[in-house]
Amino acid sequence: MKNILVLCTGNSCRSQIAEGYLRLYAGNKAEIYSAGVETHGLNPKAVTVMAEDGVDISTHTSNHVNEYNDVHFEYVITVCDHAKEVCPVLPNNARHFHFNFPDPAKATGANEDVINQFRIVRNMIKDYAARFIERELS
Repeated sequence: MKNILVLCTGNSCRSQIAEGYLRLYAGNKAEIYSAGVETHGLNPKAVTVMAEDGVDISTHTSNHVNEYNDVHFEYVITVCDHAKEVCPVLPNNARHFHFNFPDPAKATGANEDVINQFRIVRNMIKDYAARFIERELS
């Protein structure tokens, strides 16, 4: 089984959403982890928009990348530029992938506008995760 790490700044939104979809699409082909270069806690709006799409991430935790120093990752996916820039050197030969998704936690305006931004980013990550699993694990 392959290990995949999704890395973001705070492990609160984008990496959590990606973890949810990668788990869904990978099935038993991979173990999926997510972490941040900081920890900001699980964003409730990410939980809400994932539940709308039938994916439960409510039990996910916000983890720091250093918690996984002893895990051998075949793949590391950074989902924001900040994480890519400060990503620690992991002690293995993982293949690195990067896509800078917008941060929905920075959305402003009425609650519905903010939730809609979360949905837009969710759908972008969903498409990315499906393509990634199809390309790398099929």
